[in-house]
Amino acid sequence: MKDNGFLQGKILPPLIRFAIPLMLSLFLQALYGAVDLVVVGQFGSTSSISAVATGSQLMVAVTAIVTGLTMGVTVLIGQSVGSGELEKAGNVVCGMIKLFAVVAVTITAVLVAIPEPLARLLKAPESALEGTVQYIRICGAGMIFITAYNGISGIFRGIGNSVTPFIFVAIACLVNIVLDLVFVAVLHLDAAGAALATVIAQASSVIFSLLYLLKKGLPFPVRKSGFKTKGFIKKILFVGAPIAMQDFLVSISFLIITAIINGLGVVQSASIGIAEKLFVFLAIVPMSFLSALSAFVAQNIGHGNYPRANAALFRTTAISFAFGLAVFFMTFFGGDLLARIFTSDEEVIASAALYFKSCSFEYMIIAVSFCMLGFFNGLGKTPFVMIQGLLSAFAVRIPLSYVFRYLPDTNMLMIGIAVPVSAAASLLLCIVYYFIVNRKMRSQFNDVTEQFDATNGDDNNDKNDDMTKI
Repeated sequence: MKDNGFLQGKILPPLIRFAIPLMLSLFLQALYGAVDLVVVGQFGSTSSISAVATGSQLMVAVTAIVTGLTMGVTVLIGQSVGSGELEKAGNVVCGMIKLFAVVAVTITAVLVAIPEPLARLLKAPESALEGTVQYIRICGAGMIFITAYNGISGIFRGIGNSVTPFIFVAIACLVNIVLDLVFVAVLHLDAAGAALATVIAQASSVIFSLLYLLKKGLPFPVRKSGFKTKGFIKKILFVGAPIAMQDFLVSISFLIITAIINGLGVVQSASIGIAEKLFVFLAIVPMSFLSALSAFVAQNIGHGNYPRANAALFRTTAISFAFGLAVFFMTFFGGDLLARIFTSDEEVIASAALYFKSCSFEYMIIAVSFCMLGFFNGLGKTPFVMIQGLLSAFAVRIPLSYVFRYLPDTNMLMIGIAVPVSAAASLLLCIVYYFIVNRKMRSQFNDVTEQFDATNGDDNNDKNDDMTKI
């Protein structure tokens, strides 16, 4: 991997080149999820908005299991590529295929078998119950495609290729937009039509990605013997399971909050659905850097170059925070304009604007914490990533949301305060843990640091300053 820009030369150019397709991929993924809500909002009823919002929240939770395990694949492949162990990278892919097949079948069976109990558990408003059940059942049936797409994308991110997954998701987005208009606007299938469009779009993306792999292949061998090699499922689970557990349980925490707010009525249910749909758009820069740093840091740790990985953290954090500050102003002062993208219902718009106003502070905080989490992922410190996520969600966000929900004359502004408070708790934990990890890693890589200083010149003249900025 002599020409691997992750391992040599300037830090920011390859990171940004890698992060931009990730941002575009996240944008398109969020877009085809948001399009469901936009089209249903414009051509359906408020109850349809609530059904799609609640059903999609559940799908985010179960998909988090897959995306978390995928991070394990990305990190292991990144470390294998960084250390030049290409045979090992192929064995990771074989382990992923076996593991993901079991995961997909299990999730599909649950979602298809018991969608109504799940919808009632989420306290879907009675008027939106039928639509929520339909959305969960149809999307659950397509879980195999969601799993396959994430697995293939994780492989490409591990080798430092974020452009190809962007092409895959662009195809899915285009198909979804067209089918949403057909199924919802023309055929009036409401929530069921939105779910059907999503599943077909994911299937189209997977078919294209498999054809691409058959034609182009991978930069390392994937042999049949790799399926008989033991230990790689365990390795994927060791790195990915903590992230999967964290992502899943944090998503469950959001579902609990959704259930708490659903109890206030269909207007509040619709408004929080809009806010959650917009989250990915508004947090797209720190989310992209989280994934980019996971791959970048993993490769450099595999290559034995911790100082380069550490310097990347500070550079990306500075860029991310600048965007987070801009989003803060946008959501604090323009939440009503953002809500109008999805609906013309003035009650829903006013409720969503209140929620945005209190949530707006979160975007400055996660601009820093998400970059740190990507750094920890790349180091393989995923148990900490899980612990901090669970503590901020279950020890802070849920209890506060519950308390604020039952205060006299409560509203979405008060309930939303729990969001930035929990984000701040997460950031505090990350900062403390960074100092612990950095001290150990700098000692471990002390000899490499001296070599790094001598060979990287101007790109890291400010490295030592970077390490003490937090």
